[in-house]
Amino acid sequence: MSKYLEVLTPQNCQIIFIDQQPQMAFGVQSIDRQTLKNNVVGLAKAAKAFNIPATITTVETEGFSGPTYPELLAVFPEHKILERSSMNSWDDQNVRDSLAASGRRKVVVSGLWTEVCNTTFTLSAMLEGGYEIYMVADASGGTSLDAHNYAMDRMVQAGAVPMTWQQVLLEWQRDWARKDTYDAVMNIVREHSGAYGMGVDYAYTMVHKAPERVQHGERIGPHPAAR
Repeated sequence: MSKYLEVLTPQNCQIIFIDQQPQMAFGVQSIDRQTLKNNVVGLAKAAKAFNIPATITTVETEGFSGPTYPELLAVFPEHKILERSSMNSWDDQNVRDSLAASGRRKVVVSGLWTEVCNTTFTLSAMLEGGYEIYMVADASGGTSLDAHNYAMDRMVQAGAVPMTWQQVLLEWQRDWARKDTYDAVMNIVREHSGAYGMGVDYAYTMVHKAPERVQHGERIGPHPAAR
Protein backbone atom coordinates (compact mmCIF):
# COMPACT_ATOMS: atom_id res chain seq x y z
CA MET A 1 0.00 0.00 0.00
CA SER A 2 3.01 2.32 0.25
CA LYS A 3 2.60 3.28 -3.42
CA TYR A 4 -0.56 5.19 -2.51
CA LEU A 5 1.50 7.35 -0.15
CA GLU A 6 3.69 8.59 -3.01
CA VAL A 7 2.87 11.98 -4.47
CA LEU A 8 2.91 12.49 -8.20
CA THR A 9 6.09 14.04 -9.58
CA PRO A 10 7.14 14.98 -13.12
CA GLN A 11 9.52 12.03 -13.00
CA ASN A 12 7.26 9.20 -11.81
CA CYS A 13 4.14 9.36 -13.98
CA GLN A 14 2.70 9.60 -17.47
CA ILE A 15 -0.71 10.69 -18.75
CA ILE A 16 -3.32 9.37 -21.18
CA PHE A 17 -6.19 11.28 -22.78
CA ILE A 18 -8.95 8.91 -23.86
CA ASP A 19 -11.55 9.90 -26.46
CA GLN A 20 -11.67 13.64 -25.80
CA GLN A 21 -13.82 14.07 -28.89
CA PRO A 22 -16.97 16.13 -29.59
CA GLN A 23 -19.46 13.31 -30.13
CA MET A 24 -18.33 11.70 -26.90
CA ALA A 25 -18.69 15.04 -25.12
CA PHE A 26 -22.22 15.49 -26.50
CA GLY A 27 -23.32 12.57 -24.32
CA VAL A 28 -21.77 13.92 -21.11
CA GLN A 29 -24.29 14.90 -18.44
CA SER A 30 -22.17 14.66 -15.27
CA ILE A 31 -20.33 17.98 -15.73
CA ASP A 32 -20.83 21.13 -17.75
CA ARG A 33 -19.23 20.41 -21.11
CA GLN A 34 -17.41 23.72 -21.39
CA THR A 35 -16.02 23.21 -17.89
CA LEU A 36 -14.97 19.72 -18.91
CA LYS A 37 -13.06 21.01 -21.94
CA ASN A 38 -11.47 23.77 -19.86
CA ASN A 39 -10.23 21.21 -17.35
CA VAL A 40 -8.94 18.82 -20.00
CA VAL A 41 -7.00 21.55 -21.78
CA GLY A 42 -5.65 22.88 -18.48
CA LEU A 43 -4.46 19.39 -17.58
CA ALA A 44 -2.87 18.98 -21.01
CA LYS A 45 -1.01 22.27 -20.66
CA ALA A 46 0.21 21.13 -17.25
CA ALA A 47 1.51 17.87 -18.72
CA LYS A 48 3.29 19.82 -21.45
CA ALA A 49 4.84 22.27 -18.96
CA PHE A 50 6.28 19.43 -16.88
CA ASN A 51 7.31 17.26 -19.83
CA ILE A 52 5.03 14.40 -18.81
CA PRO A 53 4.94 11.58 -21.39
CA ALA A 54 1.49 11.71 -22.99
CA THR A 55 -0.66 9.26 -24.91
CA ILE A 56 -3.68 10.53 -26.85
CA THR A 57 -6.13 7.96 -28.10
CA THR A 58 -9.38 8.25 -30.05
CA VAL A 59 -12.21 5.96 -31.07
CA GLU A 60 -14.05 5.87 -34.42
CA THR A 61 -13.00 9.39 -35.39
CA GLU A 62 -14.36 9.20 -38.93
CA GLY A 63 -17.34 6.98 -38.24
CA PHE A 64 -18.85 8.54 -35.12
CA SER A 65 -16.86 10.54 -32.59
CA GLY A 66 -15.15 13.31 -34.57
CA PRO A 67 -11.58 14.55 -34.14
CA THR A 68 -9.90 15.36 -30.84
CA TYR A 69 -10.66 18.81 -29.44
CA PRO A 70 -8.57 21.33 -31.42
CA GLU A 71 -7.56 23.01 -28.16
CA LEU A 72 -6.06 19.73 -26.96
CA LEU A 73 -4.34 19.12 -30.28
CA ALA A 74 -2.87 22.63 -30.10
CA VAL A 75 -1.07 21.68 -26.89
CA PHE A 76 0.52 18.65 -28.57
CA PRO A 77 0.69 19.69 -32.26
CA GLU A 78 3.24 17.05 -33.25
CA HIS A 79 1.79 14.26 -31.15
CA LYS A 80 0.68 11.01 -32.77
CA ILE A 81 -3.00 10.25 -32.18
CA LEU A 82 -3.73 6.57 -31.60
CA GLU A 83 -6.98 5.60 -33.33
CA ARG A 84 -8.89 2.51 -32.18
CA SER A 85 -12.14 0.66 -32.66
CA SER A 86 -12.30 -0.87 -29.19
CA MET A 87 -14.08 0.91 -26.36
CA ASN A 88 -11.29 -0.30 -24.08
CA SER A 89 -8.01 1.45 -24.95
CA TRP A 90 -6.08 -1.33 -23.26
CA ASP A 91 -7.19 -3.71 -26.01
CA ASP A 92 -5.14 -1.74 -28.54
CA GLN A 93 -1.49 -2.81 -28.86
CA ASN A 94 -0.39 0.68 -29.91
CA VAL A 95 -1.79 2.12 -26.68
CA ARG A 96 -0.08 -0.54 -24.58
CA ASP A 97 3.19 0.11 -26.40
CA SER A 98 2.91 3.86 -25.84
CA LEU A 99 2.35 3.37 -22.12
CA ALA A 100 5.23 0.91 -21.85
CA ALA A 101 7.64 3.23 -23.68
CA SER A 102 8.05 5.64 -20.76
CA GLY A 103 8.65 2.89 -18.20
CA ARG A 104 6.50 4.76 -15.68
CA ARG A 105 3.93 2.82 -13.68
CA LYS A 106 1.76 5.71 -12.51
CA VAL A 107 -0.77 6.71 -15.19
CA VAL A 108 -2.88 9.87 -14.93
CA VAL A 109 -6.14 9.38 -16.85
CA SER A 110 -8.55 11.87 -18.43
CA GLY A 111 -11.24 10.41 -20.64
CA LEU A 112 -14.79 9.98 -21.91
CA TRP A 113 -16.94 8.32 -20.84
CA THR A 114 -16.10 7.58 -17.23
CA GLU A 115 -18.30 4.50 -17.00
CA VAL A 116 -17.12 2.90 -20.24
CA CYS A 117 -13.74 3.82 -21.70
CA ASN A 118 -12.18 5.01 -18.44
CA THR A 119 -13.41 2.10 -16.34
CA THR A 120 -12.50 -0.68 -18.74
CA PHE A 121 -9.08 0.81 -19.39
CA THR A 122 -8.42 1.27 -15.68
CA LEU A 123 -9.42 -2.22 -14.63
CA SER A 124 -7.48 -3.84 -17.49
CA ALA A 125 -4.36 -1.71 -17.05
CA MET A 126 -4.27 -2.45 -13.34
CA LEU A 127 -5.01 -6.17 -13.67
CA GLU A 128 -3.01 -7.04 -16.78
CA GLY A 129 -0.38 -4.31 -16.88
CA GLY A 130 0.28 -3.68 -13.20
CA TYR A 131 -0.17 0.08 -13.65
CA GLU A 132 -1.23 2.48 -10.91
CA ILE A 133 -4.13 4.62 -12.11
CA TYR A 134 -4.79 8.22 -11.06
CA MET A 135 -8.25 9.09 -12.40
CA VAL A 136 -8.86 12.80 -12.97
CA ALA A 137 -12.54 13.05 -12.11
CA ASP A 138 -13.19 16.60 -13.31
CA ALA A 139 -11.34 16.08 -16.61
CA SER A 140 -13.59 13.09 -17.34
CA GLY A 141 -17.32 12.80 -17.81
CA GLY A 142 -20.15 10.29 -17.85
CA THR A 143 -23.59 10.08 -19.44
CA SER A 144 -25.19 10.94 -16.10
CA LEU A 145 -23.98 11.98 -12.68
CA ASP A 146 -24.83 8.52 -11.35
CA ALA A 147 -22.95 6.87 -14.21
CA HIS A 148 -19.86 8.97 -13.49
CA ASN A 149 -20.00 8.61 -9.71
CA TYR A 150 -20.62 4.86 -9.63
CA ALA A 151 -17.86 4.33 -12.18
CA MET A 152 -15.50 6.38 -10.01
CA ASP A 153 -16.56 4.28 -7.01
CA ARG A 154 -15.88 1.07 -8.90
CA MET A 155 -12.41 2.20 -9.96
CA VAL A 156 -11.54 3.47 -6.48
CA GLN A 157 -12.65 0.15 -4.98
CA ALA A 158 -10.29 -1.56 -7.42
CA GLY A 159 -7.40 0.65 -6.29
CA ALA A 160 -7.47 3.67 -8.60
CA VAL A 161 -6.73 7.04 -7.02
CA PRO A 162 -9.29 9.84 -7.63
CA MET A 163 -7.92 13.32 -8.34
CA THR A 164 -8.85 16.68 -9.86
CA TRP A 165 -6.91 18.39 -12.64
CA GLN A 166 -5.73 21.31 -10.51
CA GLN A 167 -4.60 18.90 -7.81
CA VAL A 168 -2.43 17.18 -10.42
CA LEU A 169 -0.97 20.50 -11.60
CA LEU A 170 -0.04 21.67 -8.12
CA GLU A 171 1.28 18.28 -7.07
CA TRP A 172 3.67 18.40 -10.02
CA GLN A 173 4.78 21.92 -9.08
CA ARG A 174 4.96 21.13 -5.35
CA ASP A 175 7.33 23.97 -4.44
CA TRP A 176 6.92 27.60 -5.55
CA ALA A 177 10.71 27.91 -5.45
CA ARG A 178 10.83 25.80 -8.61
CA LYS A 179 11.14 28.77 -10.93
CA ASP A 180 11.68 26.76 -14.13
CA THR A 181 7.96 25.89 -14.18
CA TYR A 182 6.56 28.73 -12.06
CA ASP A 183 5.56 31.03 -14.93
CA ALA A 184 3.98 28.20 -16.92
CA VAL A 185 1.94 27.11 -13.90
CA MET A 186 0.79 30.67 -13.23
CA ASN A 187 -0.28 31.04 -16.87
CA ILE A 188 -2.27 27.80 -16.68
CA VAL A 189 -3.89 28.88 -13.43
CA ARG A 190 -4.83 32.28 -14.86
CA GLU A 191 -6.34 30.75 -17.99
CA HIS A 192 -8.09 27.70 -16.55
CA SER A 193 -8.51 27.89 -12.76
CA GLY A 194 -11.46 30.26 -12.50
CA ALA A 195 -11.55 32.19 -9.22
CA TYR A 196 -8.01 31.04 -8.36
CA GLY A 197 -6.74 32.54 -11.60
CA MET A 198 -8.65 35.76 -10.96
CA GLY A 199 -6.97 35.93 -7.57
CA VAL A 200 -3.57 35.59 -9.20
CA ASP A 201 -4.36 38.48 -11.55
CA TYR A 202 -5.54 40.55 -8.61
CA ALA A 203 -2.41 39.81 -6.60
CA TYR A 204 -0.14 40.74 -9.49
CA THR A 205 -1.79 44.09 -10.20
CA MET A 206 -3.15 45.23 -6.84
CA VAL A 207 -0.65 43.73 -4.40
CA HIS A 208 2.57 43.57 -6.39
CA LYS A 209 1.64 46.58 -8.57
CA ALA A 210 2.62 44.81 -11.78
CA PRO A 211 1.60 46.63 -14.97
CA GLU A 212 -1.10 45.10 -17.11
CA ARG A 213 0.01 43.60 -20.40
CA VAL A 214 -1.50 44.77 -23.65
CA GLN A 215 -1.71 42.55 -26.71
CA HIS A 216 -3.36 43.45 -30.01
CA GLY A 217 -4.89 46.51 -28.38
CA GLU A 218 -6.54 44.48 -25.59
CA ARG A 219 -5.57 44.29 -21.97
CA ILE A 220 -4.78 40.70 -21.03
CA GLY A 221 -3.54 41.10 -17.47
CA PRO A 222 -0.14 41.36 -15.82
CA HIS A 223 2.99 39.70 -17.04
CA PRO A 224 3.31 36.30 -15.28
CA ALA A 225 6.92 36.98 -14.36
CA ALA A 226 5.91 39.96 -12.23
CA ARG A 227 5.91 38.92 -8.61
